[in-house]
Amino acid sequence: MSSGLLPCVVIASTAQAEAARCLLLTATQAVYAGDIAFNVDNAMAAPDSDAMAVLLGDVVIGFYRLDYPTAAFATQAVDRRLVTLRAFALGLAWQGRGFGLPVLAACCADLALRHPERLTLALNVHAANVIAVHLYTRAGFVDSGEIVRGGRGGPQHLMRRALGVGQWAP
Repeated sequence: MSSGLLPCVVIASTAQAEAARCLLLTATQAVYAGDIAFNVDNAMAAPDSDAMAVLLGDVVIGFYRLDYPTAAFATQAVDRRLVTLRAFALGLAWQGRGFGLPVLAACCADLALRHPERLTLALNVHAANVIAVHLYTRAGFVDSGEIVRGGRGGPQHLMRRALGVGQWAP
């Protein structure tokens, strides 16, 4: 990392949400992470989501959303021990600096602290996004073997990570 600071994660304030809306992504990353402004607004408005700002000091360098399932999805029953990570992205100016792994560690630590009843963090990652697959694997996520079809970026791997155990530390 180019800075001695470690990134931290917080539930986005109104000002932090506005800064997150302005994060620049590569065209490829936008396909994988989705429209950040849409995800910020949607997560801020949804009672079963958290809009999360990634901070380096006082600067918003990234965003992700956490969704807490409250209804059955497809053939799966509601699992109130599960949290879904979506729209994970660091702004273009902050990519390639080694922040991804510490941000995921901070995300998992934050969830374990705020929601100790939640035992698993799940995400879908596009099969072609080998950099993200590698990052998530290094952060302790395990490929479930399930493939989710469709989406703008193509087939996605379902990956899961246990919360509160074996946390990576910088």
